[in-house]
Amino acid sequence: MLLHFTKMHGLGNDFMVVDLITQRARLLDEQVRELADRHFGIGFDQLLIVEPPLDPDMDFRYRIFNADGSEVENCGNGARCFARFVRDQRLTHKHEIHVETRGGPLTLKVENDGRVSVDMGVPRFAPQSLPFEADEDRLRHRLEVDGETHEIGVASMGNPHAVLRVEDIDTAPVARLGPAIEAHPRFPRRVNVGFMQVVSPHEIRLRVFERGSGETMACGTGACAAVACGIRQGLLESPVTVHLRGGDLTIAWPDQDAPLVMTGPVVRVFDGRVALS
Repeated sequence: MLLHFTKMHGLGNDFMVVDLITQRARLLDEQVRELADRHFGIGFDQLLIVEPPLDPDMDFRYRIFNADGSEVENCGNGARCFARFVRDQRLTHKHEIHVETRGGPLTLKVENDGRVSVDMGVPRFAPQSLPFEADEDRLRHRLEVDGETHEIGVASMGNPHAVLRVEDIDTAPVARLGPAIEAHPRFPRRVNVGFMQVVSPHEIRLRVFERGSGETMACGTGACAAVACGIRQGLLESPVTVHLRGGDLTIAWPDQDAPLVMTGPVVRVFDGRVALS
């Protein structure tokens, strides 16, 4: 069968987006991995699926699959692409869109300038929310990795994140520590790993090693988790500009009991059809 799709990206974090409301398909893990291959497939960091909601109060169900075929709870850059996609496809005419994810409900708002704001909910720091094996909730946790001790903040944005503060992200050992922390036994469901350089109270630079995908050009939930940890630790103040390798996001979290809001751009790259075996 031929599957219609759209290729999109948010700050270089790229996606294959599929409407499974007007067409029907069932993608197996192996098919997702084949489609994600940048030499033999479409090539993407994540596959985004649009489905009818299970909750009648929601507009859509939003599902996310990593390049390795694993389904995950949330993706912030993907959520912005999702909002633009459902409007471009005329699946909705709303500017404020409510979607359900494995990590909980999200509210997406398409701004007049074309950017998309996402109500990401209230960050959670309790270790069991990731999950992360720790006796208590702390601002920083010590983690033994390859004979070294690192201090990390942990946060759930519907998906799990570990955040390390570094002096310079250009020289940070992302390729070495990223996969080691991602698969650390204290994170039984693995974890996304952010390397954060604080430039000022309102500005950071960030690289993210994503669970199941490796380092990406940008990570929306990673940006949110880094800012949330930074504000909680007294390093940052809302709003914060996050400089990622693919571009900039704005993260606002003026009240730690309020939802965190992420705003950034979206690009539609091309539409296509692919034959599924």
